[in-house]
Amino acid sequence: MHATTILMVRKAGRVVIGGDGQVSLGQTIVKGNARKVRRLAKGAVIGGFAGATADAFTLFERLEAKLEQYPGQLTRACVELTKDWRTDRYLRRLEAMMLVADKDVSLLLSGAGDVLEPEGGVMAIGSGGNYALSAARALEDTDLDAEAIVRKAMRIAAEICVYTNGSLVLESLDADSV
Repeated sequence: MHATTILMVRKAGRVVIGGDGQVSLGQTIVKGNARKVRRLAKGAVIGGFAGATADAFTLFERLEAKLEQYPGQLTRACVELTKDWRTDRYLRRLEAMMLVADKDVSLLLSGAGDVLEPEGGVMAIGSGGNYALSAARALEDTDLDAEAIVRKAMRIAAEICVYTNGSLVLESLDADSV
């Protein structure tokens, strides 16, 4: 997936997802302040996407429906969404990846059927994902909180990846929220 970076860090009872704002068509930047991170399920879930925008919005809508069907059960809702994504003739053509989290669990969702929980509380997707992931892992054992790690790691990714910019959107949840 090109043209974005989404990073999720869970540390000390807080989870933060950050995404850059760059949208590229080929080698041209067409927008610098896109919002690829948002709240779902009346604020109880946060998520970010990498991939085709229309596809991601379709998947967010489907995830919202699954969260209504399985309230308070993010993992179950994600597994059910991913099953549909793999088996539905329309959905399986969608090209996107998602990071989602509630106060207890963080997950990566893909059209390949993956529902993965990160090792160590850090996960990233998108063209700059590996840069942000590496930076966040290096910062994980410092005194920085989850938000500071996301901000710093995303800045590093933006300095390295041409498909990532410094226009950040962050969403966070605390373990005692919602």
